[in-house]
Amino acid sequence: MPKLHEKKRVLVVGAGAAGMACADNLAKHPDRFEVTLIDAQGYSGGQAFSIDIDEERHGSKWMNQGVQGGSYIYQHTFRAYEKQGYEAKPVELQVSFGKGDNFWTNLYPTNLVAKHQQDIKRFNTAIKWMRKTEVLWALIPIKYSLKMWGLSDDFIMTMIYPSLALFLGTGNATPDLPSVMMERLYTSPTYGMWYKIDEKSLSSNLPPMVVFPESSKFYEKWHKDMESKGVTVRLNTELVEIKSRSPTVKVMLRARRPEADLHNANFGDQDIPPQEEEFDEIVLAVLADTSKRVLGKQGGMMEKFVLGNTKWSDDVTVTHTDVDYIRKYYTVEFDPKDAVSNIGGRDDSARVKKGEKEFMPMYMIKQTKDPKKLEMCFDCSAFQYQLDKEKPLEDHVFQTIFLNNKHTDTWDKDEIKKDKIIREDWWHQLCHSWTHYAFVVPLIWLLNRNSKHTTYAGAWTLVNAHELAIISGHAAAYKLGADYPKELYENEFARLCFRLYLLLAHGKILSKKQVS
Repeated sequence: MPKLHEKKRVLVVGAGAAGMACADNLAKHPDRFEVTLIDAQGYSGGQAFSIDIDEERHGSKWMNQGVQGGSYIYQHTFRAYEKQGYEAKPVELQVSFGKGDNFWTNLYPTNLVAKHQQDIKRFNTAIKWMRKTEVLWALIPIKYSLKMWGLSDDFIMTMIYPSLALFLGTGNATPDLPSVMMERLYTSPTYGMWYKIDEKSLSSNLPPMVVFPESSKFYEKWHKDMESKGVTVRLNTELVEIKSRSPTVKVMLRARRPEADLHNANFGDQDIPPQEEEFDEIVLAVLADTSKRVLGKQGGMMEKFVLGNTKWSDDVTVTHTDVDYIRKYYTVEFDPKDAVSNIGGRDDSARVKKGEKEFMPMYMIKQTKDPKKLEMCFDCSAFQYQLDKEKPLEDHVFQTIFLNNKHTDTWDKDEIKKDKIIREDWWHQLCHSWTHYAFVVPLIWLLNRNSKHTTYAGAWTLVNAHELAIISGHAAAYKLGADYPKELYENEFARLCFRLYLLLAHGKILSKKQVS
């Protein structure tokens, strides 16, 4: 056991947003902690990284992959950027849902919106009642609550599910989400990206979003900054197994052979023998199923239950320039036949004129062959600030996201021309099912309070968002004894978010005494 006042040796596993935030906060206290940060990949940042593209054709030599942006409320993320000399750029989000008879947008009213006037009115009433009786909808899945209010299947499939999947990042798991999450998106002045409901066209605001700076350079600079503070950062280092957790944490670590693009294959280099190392604490800032695997027989009953109740899907993002594919399946250009100037007796001709001049959707969603399943797409040139959105559509970069490889029969992926593909990336993504909020989120604190020198961090502990990952890293460091940053404590909204997460995920109260 470490002697009194001896520095704790902390191993942080995972150099994504959560692990970086945790290690950075621990590094503020070199008298208390000796920090080692590892990652199996050859780069830091996790799902947030950048790729090289043709500058002459697209207007920039780089673009972000995986994590592109987020909400304007991401205070912990903004602070991390500012500390390294970066900033997120504001953008008003234009979206395009569906095509033909199923097309609608938040920029101007369409035929689909006119068709569903009664459903929109009824949905508005439903959301108001849900707000008044919020606690009752905490675990009732959206797919049930919407039917309770007598909304049509067509309205639910073409308008509600896509609009929720956009901001929650929940894809085909959207119908299984707790109804309270839907209600918040429409009623909260801060969290509610569709706040307020437009009683005639459902959504007419342009949600304030931010686009992230060059992820690879930001994380590389953050990585070097932590090394200058004494953190030992070991990339290309994989946690194979946790051998024991009492009285100290003994782990087996394997070195990885770095790939040219720094993205190492899962479970590669098995011929390299792992080495045993010893620490006082371990922070698992990795996915829940990875945590369960490395714990193995060391995992307790509650850990196995909570970690095992997370559900995952394997999705693929195809980055490409196939504008024919985009035009076939998405509405990306203004067509006066789609627009409606008078919606429910209201004159919306000004919005239609605005759409005629400015329609350039940044985010698109369509239904697949199975109308209950979705396909999502970014026009990165319209969304990411460094790309040239004035280029012809043929020179725009698109990212089409095909969800859950168990549903490949619904994908149109093979229609994207091979010579138009820049790269493909697979993601192992959390499914935000109602069971996640029934059996995982409410019990995380038990894992962190009775953890045998083990702390859990990552966006999977609540909702898949970059901000949540960073907050979880701050909370993990706080639990181990690091102070919460004073400038975030003095930011009322940041403090509120952190305080609520700390209570939920660790069962701890934020103390002003542990702030610096």
